[in-house]
Amino acid sequence: MSHFSQIKTQIRNLTSLKAALTDMGIDWKEGPREVRGYRGQTTNAEVAIEQDNGYDIGFRWNGSEYELVADLQYWQNDLTVNGFLNRVTQGYAYQTVLNETAKQGFQVAQQDKNEDGSIRVVLQRWSS
Repeated sequence: MSHFSQIKTQIRNLTSLKAALTDMGIDWKEGPREVRGYRGQTTNAEVAIEQDNGYDIGFRWNGSEYELVADLQYWQNDLTVNGFLNRVTQGYAYQTVLNETAKQGFQVAQQDKNEDGSIRVVLQRWSS
């Protein structure tokens, strides 16, 4: 019986996911890579985050999105699972906005992190 939990996300762009994790200061490993779980069980993921206790966190493509996979009994993070996913999702959304608007010629003119944790970004594009 597998002890891995699969948690759905709305994350579909691997590049933005990796950038969000990097921005959070998380040391992640490029996949495909085995994510370690209970009693030596493993599952493959496109991104793996090693924990000090020998149990990993991963993001695996399920055909429509990158789901979080981990043995939650051995979760070892300063944030709860939901808190972690909220931070990753916020960073992912931020990276996606920057990437997509850059493709349309926009540049960041101003960026502020608010007390509530939200991020305000002002973009500009010069036209000729």
